[in-house]
Amino acid sequence: MSSSSPGPADRRAEIDLDAVRSNVRHIARIASPAKVMAVVKADAYGHGAVPVARAALEAGAAWLGVAHISEAVALRDAEIDAPLLAWLHTPASDFAAGIENSVDLGVSGWELEHVVAAARALERPARIHLKIDTGLGRNGCPPEQWEALLRKAVEYQEAGLLRVVGIFSHLAVADEPERPETDDQVQRFRDAVAVAAELGVEVEVRHLANTPATLSRPDCHFDLVRVGLGIYGLSPFTDQTSDALGLRPAMTLTASVAGCKEVPAGQGVSYGFAYRTAERTTLGLIPVGYGDGVPRIATGAPVMVDDRCYPVVGRIAMDQLVIDFGVAGLADTDQSPLGHRAVLFGGNGAPSAEAWAAASHSINYEVVTRISSRVPRIYLHEAADDD
Repeated sequence: MSSSSPGPADRRAEIDLDAVRSNVRHIARIASPAKVMAVVKADAYGHGAVPVARAALEAGAAWLGVAHISEAVALRDAEIDAPLLAWLHTPASDFAAGIENSVDLGVSGWELEHVVAAARALERPARIHLKIDTGLGRNGCPPEQWEALLRKAVEYQEAGLLRVVGIFSHLAVADEPERPETDDQVQRFRDAVAVAAELGVEVEVRHLANTPATLSRPDCHFDLVRVGLGIYGLSPFTDQTSDALGLRPAMTLTASVAGCKEVPAGQGVSYGFAYRTAERTTLGLIPVGYGDGVPRIATGAPVMVDDRCYPVVGRIAMDQLVIDFGVAGLADTDQSPLGHRAVLFGGNGAPSAEAWAAASHSINYEVVTRISSRVPRIYLHEAADDD
C-alpha cells in the first residue's frame, strides 16, 4: 500500500486506486468487445482526476472523458496522453487549447464553426465527435438538423480542417431499465449513425452507453462505453448495491472524533435545537460539515465508530456534526471514543454513500462529488503492483 502526503488526520478522503482498477477491469469484461472510456470529469467525481485517470488506464480503459476543455488540458499537463474527449463548451471555451493538446471535441451544432476557426488559425485539423440529441433534451444536435450538421462537417473534413472521429449521444433513463424510452433512444441513435454512413462519414467510435446502460443494456455498447459512476464503485440502480454489481467503492470519508461528552436528557443539539436528547447520553463531535461537502440536511445519516453505526443528530454545521452514541458513561473513561476513527461512508462494511444520499434526498453521485478540497485526498495503492 502507498499513499501521498498524509495530510492532517482529523479528516480525510481515502481513495483506493486498486478499487478503481478492479472496477475498470470488471466493466471492461462486461463491455467487451466495446472499449471503455473512463469519465473523470469534476475531478473524477471528487476522487482526483489525475491519479484516477492513471489507474483506469493501467486497468485497461482505452479513453478518458471530461466535460470541459480545461479539465482535458490539466490531464495533458500531467503527461497523460490517452485518447481524450471533452464535450461541454460555451462560445468562450478555448477550442485552440483543445486542438493543440490533441483533445477530441464534442460538437452538437454551433461549436463547429468555432472549432474550425481554431483549426484554421493553428493550421492543424481538429478531431471531433458529433453529438445527436436522441431524447435527453440537453446538448446534442436536434434530429431535424442532423443531416445539415453532417454535411457541413464533411465539407470541413474534405478541406482538411477536421476529422469526424465519433458519433455519440447520452441516455436519459438507463438507470431505470424497465422504462421504454431507452429503446426509443437506441433506435434514434442507430438512425443517426445510418444517416452519417449514407453521407460517407466513417467514424472510429460510436458511443451511447453510460454506467447503467453498460451494466444492463448490451445493445447500447456499440464501440465504446462511457463509464463514470461505475469506475468509482457506486451503483446507478436504486435496487442493486455496488457489491451485487461486482463493484468496490473507491472513496472512504473519515474523520477523528473531535469531542466526546455526556449530556442530560433534554439537551438541545446544534443550531435551532432541532434535536433534543431523550435521555442522558454521550454525544460525539465529528469535524466535518457542509464546508467539507457533507450535505447540510443529512440528519440521521450513519457514522461508524469502532464498527458500530450512530446517527447524525441535529443540524449539520459548516465544519462539524454531532452523533449520539445512545449510552451514558463513555466520556472521560478509557472507553471514550475521543480520537477514534469515524467513517461517514465507504466500502468494506462502512456506511454507504447511498445511505448518505437517502438522508440528504439526493443521489450517490452528488455525495462523493461534492466532498470539498478542504478534505485531503489520501491515495492508497498508487502503484499498480501494490496488489
